[in-house]
Amino acid sequence: QVQLVESGGGLVQAGGSLRLSCVASGIIFSITKMGWYRQASGKQRELVASITSDGVTKYVDSVKGRFTISRDNAKNTVYLQMNSLKPEDTAVYYCNRDPGNWGTFSSWGQGTQVTVSS
Repeated sequence: QVQLVESGGGLVQAGGSLRLSCVASGIIFSITKMGWYRQASGKQRELVASITSDGVTKYVDSVKGRFTISRDNAKNTVYLQMNSLKPEDTAVYYCNRDPGNWGTFSSWGQGTQVTVSS
C-alpha cells in the first residue's frame, strides 16, 4: 500500500530556512508527479509545489522564489527547500501525488509541522 513519510519540520524564526523530506513507498515513484501540500489551522489543504517525473516544477504564487521542490528517484524521495520563511507559512506540510488526471493517493502521511515565528 502507499506510504508517505514526511520529516524535517520545526520551529524557525521569520527569514529562516527548512528542508522537508518525504519518502514514498508502495508506488512507482519515478513516474509519479509529486506535490507538497500544506494545511494551516482552520484552512483547507493547498498544493504549494509540484514536480514532474522529469523535474519540471510549478509553484503557487505565495511561495515562488522562496521554495524549491526537488526529487531523488533513486531514493524515492521528494524535497522542499523553504527559504525566507514567513509566519504565514506556518502549517502542517504533506507530500502526495499531484492531483493531475488521477487525483491524490487516498493515503496521506502524518505530515510535518512547520512553525514560523515573527
